[in-house]
Amino acid sequence: MAIYLTKRSKVLVQGMTGAEGMKHTRRMLAAGTDIVAGVNPRKAGLAVDFEDRTVPVFGTVAEAAAATAADVTVVFVPPPFAGAAVVEAADAGIGLVVVITEGVPVHDAVAFHAYAKARGTRVIGPNCPGLISPGQSNAGIIPADIAAKPGRIGLVSKSGTLTYQLMYELRDAGFTTAVGIGGDPVIGTTHIDCLAAFENDPDTELVILIGEIGGDAEERAAAYIADRVTKPVIGYIAGFTAPEGRTMGHAGAIVSGTSGTAEAKRHALEAAGVRVGSTPSETALLALAQLG
Repeated sequence: MAIYLTKRSKVLVQGMTGAEGMKHTRRMLAAGTDIVAGVNPRKAGLAVDFEDRTVPVFGTVAEAAAATAADVTVVFVPPPFAGAAVVEAADAGIGLVVVITEGVPVHDAVAFHAYAKARGTRVIGPNCPGLISPGQSNAGIIPADIAAKPGRIGLVSKSGTLTYQLMYELRDAGFTTAVGIGGDPVIGTTHIDCLAAFENDPDTELVILIGEIGGDAEERAAAYIADRVTKPVIGYIAGFTAPEGRTMGHAGAIVSGTSGTAEAKRHALEAAGVRVGSTPSETALLALAQLG
């Protein structure tokens, strides 16, 4: 099985006809994703030819969903329009919205997350690489060739780059689903959401949780693991050498005083029974040892 995204998912791409949308639509199709439509109000009625599929372009998400039964959308639109894109998808009844766009204003993210949640739409991101269920579907920008093999590991990560590295190092073990939730201060789907989904997925035997400095998401995930997760969890925290008060890479990756430090997060996870690697490679070895 997989979480959130399967071979049955019908995917549309908002912003498909832009440079990034075209590039990643081609890559998603090559990975086996069932992309059924693009959305661009200025290019409605066109059809875009890819290597083995012609994808129609609609003016609105509602029109695309009605014509294709799409249930997932990937958003490749500029930051000022990302909020409107999510709202439009939620109004159209899309169940999963993957927001790749980075640089989305925090107040926009707060607003569209609340709007989507009230309508039963799950948002992943913004500023995320998306998610992949190897052998089934790929919604976002995760390179499919680093982990083409299905397996027994579930992965949830704030960091896109570390998602790629752990998937590559564990490519022979394989994954049910890897979810890049994004590193902005306000995101839709959290570590806890993914932990709950992996706990309920019969094919996931082990979960890897990748966190980073800033905020308290990892501490809250540790408390959830202690209370609710029965499967083994392996962790990694990025940012042990980050200087206090400086944003590191992601907008949410900032240490202020003793809050949000990598050390505090590691201690919280270890107290919940999570084995935490000191490097990505060690984290992969811990996972392999646990799988046996």
